[in-house]
Amino acid sequence: MIAVGATHFLVVAALLFALGMGIIITRRNAIAVLVGVELVLNAAALNFITFSRYSTVPNVDGQVVAIFVIILAAAEAAVALAIVLNLYHVLDTVHVDEADELRD
Repeated sequence: MIAVGATHFLVVAALLFALGMGIIITRRNAIAVLVGVELVLNAAALNFITFSRYSTVPNVDGQVVAIFVIILAAAEAAVALAIVLNLYHVLDTVHVDEADELRD
């Protein structure tokens, strides 16, 4: 049986980060961009927990920071979803490219 080490968690975090950045860069849909941001935040939280767990001195600093990242992600999702709903109400679209029309 293979023991799961820090490298495995870091590879998963790197894949999550790359997938999230790929979604953020390539998608025009605001909901998809929000999903990409959530993936990037989850990758960061996984890195904090991994480095906290596998450090030479056992501590809970990574878990505490990960809780703050989760709280930040929840607040960001609520505010961003309100903005997307307002964008859809005004322009009848959720494409990020057309958001500059709100300036008029």
